[in-house]
Amino acid sequence: MTQAKIRKIVTVVEEVRSEMGQPISPPTRRAAAIAVIENPFAGRYEPDLEALMQIGEELGGTLGDACVKALGITPDQAQSYGKAALVGENGELEHAAAILHPRLGAPLRKAVEKGAALVPSNKKQGPMGHPLDVPLGHKDAAYVRSHFDGMEVRVNDAPRANEILVAVAVTDSGRPLPRVGGLTHEEAEGKDGLR
Repeated sequence: MTQAKIRKIVTVVEEVRSEMGQPISPPTRRAAAIAVIENPFAGRYEPDLEALMQIGEELGGTLGDACVKALGITPDQAQSYGKAALVGENGELEHAAAILHPRLGAPLRKAVEKGAALVPSNKKQGPMGHPLDVPLGHKDAAYVRSHFDGMEVRVNDAPRANEILVAVAVTDSGRPLPRVGGLTHEEAEGKDGLR
């Protein structure tokens, strides 16, 4: 198996304690774990992206576990998740797709226990320090509106031209003060990934 050449991993935890003057108790928390990796195909066209698919599989578990650990929860307490990648200027969007789509999901689902719903994703190309939005959705039931969210991440010195920034985000709750109705976390069954 190809191993990601990781320059650094950055982990960020956001905790919202108050919104619009209203206390949030318990606080809503989101964590993102971000790997800055070497892009093995930077600067050239490569028809076979298998090496990036293998890297995605490796990072799904590594970054998912890091988020759960940062939140101080057990995997079953994770409520939503998402994934995103930012490719440096010598790469292409398809490099991000190869990391995110074929294999990253299964080890991420294992890290958060179950994960019946589709993992929301985002791909982008940009310079060092560019913001990357990691979309979030309920891990077991896509129709839980309170968990439609996102987390912006950035690393000041990444991605360099020949790098890819890969991010996974996990939450222990939905948005603060959700009021748009729909299926709740408590009602979600997680059988079909929708409800």
